[in-house]
Amino acid sequence: MREGEASGYPKASLLLRAGARLVDVAIAWAVYRTAGPAGVVIALLYILFADGMLQGQSPGKKLFGVKVVFVPTRSGARHRDSVLRNAPFGLIIILSMMPELGPRAFLAGLAVIGGIEALLCVRDPEGLRLGDGWAQTQVIDGKVQADQPQRSTDQEGARAPARLRQQTEARREIEE
Repeated sequence: MREGEASGYPKASLLLRAGARLVDVAIAWAVYRTAGPAGVVIALLYILFADGMLQGQSPGKKLFGVKVVFVPTRSGARHRDSVLRNAPFGLIIILSMMPELGPRAFLAGLAVIGGIEALLCVRDPEGLRLGDGWAQTQVIDGKVQADQPQRSTDQEGARAPARLRQQTEARREIEE
């Protein structure tokens, strides 16, 4: 998805997205607290990979009825897409691992990175965050069929760069 180009999907409810994120953070926190010394690494991996688990839905997103879609192919996000879109939140967890600054670095990262991501999500007409731009994804209402956007995008193929078009076609063939 290039800058200035609409994906064709309506903006998902920010309340549903926030609820889904809270559930996923609660799951990561529970894993962190119960998994012993490896807990922080397992929690980090969960946060990074969660959106690719259930065809674009983490457990929180499944519970709240929202879904992450890889826009070029209009399919549920894969693990690669999930890692790219959640990298900013992964960085916050990595900051917490700093031996001397752990809690302070975590809180500072949460304030700065979380604040930027939240502001972008609220201000963008499609609800895109920085991570969504990196991964070419968008969170949509789970009732919207991923392969059928709500707005017309009949010129999409003609505007996409050749490499992106080839990757999209190859991915569609693999999924079928």
